[in-house]
Amino acid sequence: MRIEPHLEALAARAIHDALGVEAPAILRPTQDAAHGDYQINGVLGLAKRLKENPRALAEKVAARLAGEEAFAACEIAGPGFVNLRLSDAWIARVLDAALADRARDGVPPVEAPETVVVDFSSPNIAKQMHVGHLRSTILGDAIVRTLRFAGHTVVGDNHLGDWGTQFGLLIVGMREHGSEAALEAAPIVELERVYRLASERAKTDPAFADAARAELAKLQAGDPQNRALWQRFVDVTKSALDVIYDRLGVRFDEWLGESAYDEALPGVVATLLERGIAREDEGAVCVFFGELEGADPKLAKQKVPFIVRKKDGAYLYSTTDIATVLYRAERWRADRALYVVDKRQSGHFAQLFEVVRLLGVSMTLEHVGFGMVLGPDGSPIKTRDGTALTLASLLDEAEERAEVKMVEELGLEPALARELRAAVGIGAVKYADLMQNRTSDYTFDWDKLIAFKGNAGPYVQYMHARCCSVLRKSGEALAAIAGPIALAHEAERALARQLAKLPDVVHAAAASSNPHYVAAHLYDLASRVAVFWEHCPVLDAEPPLRASRLALADLSRRQLARGLGLLGIDAPERM
Repeated sequence: MRIEPHLEALAARAIHDALGVEAPAILRPTQDAAHGDYQINGVLGLAKRLKENPRALAEKVAARLAGEEAFAACEIAGPGFVNLRLSDAWIARVLDAALADRARDGVPPVEAPETVVVDFSSPNIAKQMHVGHLRSTILGDAIVRTLRFAGHTVVGDNHLGDWGTQFGLLIVGMREHGSEAALEAAPIVELERVYRLASERAKTDPAFADAARAELAKLQAGDPQNRALWQRFVDVTKSALDVIYDRLGVRFDEWLGESAYDEALPGVVATLLERGIAREDEGAVCVFFGELEGADPKLAKQKVPFIVRKKDGAYLYSTTDIATVLYRAERWRADRALYVVDKRQSGHFAQLFEVVRLLGVSMTLEHVGFGMVLGPDGSPIKTRDGTALTLASLLDEAEERAEVKMVEELGLEPALARELRAAVGIGAVKYADLMQNRTSDYTFDWDKLIAFKGNAGPYVQYMHARCCSVLRKSGEALAAIAGPIALAHEAERALARQLAKLPDVVHAAAASSNPHYVAAHLYDLASRVAVFWEHCPVLDAEPPLRASRLALADLSRRQLARGLGLLGIDAPERM
């Protein structure tokens, strides 16, 4: 059951019944638990409209709400707010229902499910994944998981950079500088080495640059030898990517790279020209928003056009992106498409979305932008020698540090620490990222990241393991734990109120593409579980108190596991 929509509906009905008007309740959680659980702010705005004292209006609404079983108290505050304190008995019944709902833990599916394409990760072929790919990959995965659990049909698409000018350089570069043995032994490392050499040489050797352009043209025209070499580049890169994705627990429904849309690009440009959305300019085909009636006024002021075909006839990723939207609209009948891409690309997406709108595509397009991962010096995180930090090396270090800390700080047996190193280390990296507001930059800090106290992934995992430990010691079969829940101690009340928030948190995170809502809920829940353990003995409690506290422990275990799972993080049962 979703608490906030239910309470908001009750409050809106009370306003109607008490004041005779239709108006939103404007329900908000209180900032201070001493003032209650929620506050109604909507009455204050009605005072001028109804020409009455706002406190007098609030008193009428509070009196109407006082009869609802959900509320233990309805109190007037300030100039006309209504503070609501939930009934312990009502909260207990909500949690009893969630406890019985083992499939969804009380989280209802959305009333209007959509088909949503999530475009995320999207590395380039012939390159290693670096720390710059981290955020798109794990944010996108968490968004896919959360949307899917909320009840939407989700297509996770890895839109690979597998087409374009770099492949002409790679083809001639492999023929002149490449090593077959190195390509077999470490393919991505060798491809990166060759590409660097070819790129540098093309800057000073016009004949070499011309040869690269010629090989690219042959590739795009379907030359069998070049296509075979390109396919090899793609295959070895995908194999290397799969290793990283397996470590991260990330899966895709589709791997449709730029090459998948190559044949559609001439038609895209022809349609834009026919519809008068684009025109030729010095041999290139461009969209000038300032010339288009009904175009976004903000884009109309921009002097730089949206280029869809260069003067040499080559297409750009802008063209490919348009073709991709058209494909997704036709293939999946998608209602929405989310692009989990660095926020610095916002200008490109604003132009892309406007072109697609002018084409008449009704699908909702959203740029889910995110900030950068920074090193201690405030610049993008790199290795000590200044090179880009590979994602594989970052994950290696996370696992090593996690193993050491589990032995030193938790006193785990070395064998168990070794077994848990990936779950805890990689989970710590994910949580440190997902706990942030995604639009913000954040500083990567190993000491804060792998911690068993405070707001860190290992702490949440540890509290889950403690729940599992208590439940194991109880001797009760998990399927037999059924409550009923009763709330007598303040630690129980605080824990119960946090547990009741999960449905609202999940739906808010899914609707806004903000996984940090889930992470924040998990930390608050783990903190309240810790206080619960401190003040409320479970195993030594007498019935029926023991049954109630076991139910709270089990529901906490399930929610911690559920929330970690939505973030793509493992929930170990022993730590």
